[in-house]
Amino acid sequence: MPFQSRIFRKLLWRACVVLLLTFLAVEYYARDYTQQRETEHLREELGKLGLALSAEAANIPEEQLPAWVNQTAERCHIRVAVGAIASAPLDSNSLAVATPLPGIKRDLTISESLASVDQAVSRVLWRIAVASLIVACVTLIVIYLFARPITVRIRQLQRAAEGLIDPRALGELPSEEPDELGDVARSLRRVSRQLRDLLEKLSLESSQRQAILSSMVEGVLAVDQDFHVVFCNESFAAAIGIPVSVPERVRLLELVRDPGLLDLLTKVVREGETIKRRLPVNAAEGRLFEVQAAPLASASGRGAVAILHDITDLERLERVRKDFVANVSHELRTPLAAIRGYAETLLDGGLEDQRNNRRFVEIIQAHGIRLNNIASDLLVLSELESGRPEAPPTRVSIAGAIEAALRTVESEARLRSINLVVGHLDNSEVLGYKIRLEQAIVNLLDNAVKFNRPQGEVRIETALLTTGKVRLVISDNGVGIPSEDLPRIFERFYRVDKARSREVGGTGLGLSIVRHVLERMGGSIQVESQFGKGTKFTILLPAEPAPVSN
Repeated sequence: MPFQSRIFRKLLWRACVVLLLTFLAVEYYARDYTQQRETEHLREELGKLGLALSAEAANIPEEQLPAWVNQTAERCHIRVAVGAIASAPLDSNSLAVATPLPGIKRDLTISESLASVDQAVSRVLWRIAVASLIVACVTLIVIYLFARPITVRIRQLQRAAEGLIDPRALGELPSEEPDELGDVARSLRRVSRQLRDLLEKLSLESSQRQAILSSMVEGVLAVDQDFHVVFCNESFAAAIGIPVSVPERVRLLELVRDPGLLDLLTKVVREGETIKRRLPVNAAEGRLFEVQAAPLASASGRGAVAILHDITDLERLERVRKDFVANVSHELRTPLAAIRGYAETLLDGGLEDQRNNRRFVEIIQAHGIRLNNIASDLLVLSELESGRPEAPPTRVSIAGAIEAALRTVESEARLRSINLVVGHLDNSEVLGYKIRLEQAIVNLLDNAVKFNRPQGEVRIETALLTTGKVRLVISDNGVGIPSEDLPRIFERFYRVDKARSREVGGTGLGLSIVRHVLERMGGSIQVESQFGKGTKFTILLPAEPAPVSN
């Protein structure tokens, strides 16, 4: 309804104000004009009548003038006065005109009430009021007829504007007539298409961003200015051990209790600076993270987004690398220093020393052999860690590999009075590399022999398990390994007893080579040891099914 339209009410109110002001202005000017015109007209009439009466009074004796004045006033229905003689007293609401009497020094004054002037003014004002009322009614009708289609079109524009992203809303747009509302309709139609394209693009980008952030290996956490969680991917939830489905806008303190991370996010939100820091997260079992937090701008205020990159393994590898460099340098320095020292001794006259020159050369040779062993083991380990493809794996007999390894270490065992005991050997085969497997078994047997006690024993046996794997066990009753050293014995250059390792010529790379060989063949190795009582290594390898005979 037009009466419910604010535009219609504004137009009506303004039209009424304009009409009222117009009426007041016309009434003011019409009253003044009519009053002046009627007064002048009455003045002219009284002037003419005064001239006629003055001519008549000139012929009347002076003693008869009072009676003539009264008669003339009654006859003409006016007030008449000659000098001090008056038919009736004059009032303020009358118009008086004085005319000189010929022959005597008196004026003939006639006056008439201004009531006729007031009546004329009232008639004019009444007509103006009637005309204004008619104009007001016509104006109301015109405004109604003008506002109704505009109101309908504006309602259509409003509904269309409220549903710009809905294609059906465009059907409610008013006709695109050649006026301002038509221009608005055309603009809305154009903006609607652009807005839908923009929303589709933003929705696609949001979905892609959500998918990327959700699938990131790094943990991602976003909070608002009040530290409510607005985004949290699965990697972050898994890192700090919380449920994957985080409630919407949950407070950060309900999820994260780590003071370092909370302090970092608080500083970013308050200062608006990007901060990068390494933090151990207690909830993540003490793993080390590299956290980069940056301010996150939004309409409601400044939040923060943090990306957690787990560098625990990198830190461990970095530590291993540093240890490796240090160990290599240390391992190479000792034999090189010995070789250099004894070579200088020989050059400084030791060649002529018949009693010691041969011993010096043997020492140089021993250290040269040790350098060669270190270099060989490093090359083997480098090849295993490089991941370069070797020759295709073949079927390898476990019993055959063990027999070859035993032949390699039996002389060393005989020199050290170590008894090699062979238990049950299964005839199973595995898929792998014969030379590498023999080398791994040799390394384990060689350690069991060298780090044993006199008259000690080394036992080896195999069994085929129901799980389809071959179990190979190498045990000894030697010196054993302290429990605190067990987690690190497969690291490169790690030695439990460094002095004895150098004494027996170990490089510290044997067990690392064993682990890599077994991993390349899909196997695993475990160790059990008691210090002073002995050590047991257990190897599990996938067994190859026996070939089917034709």
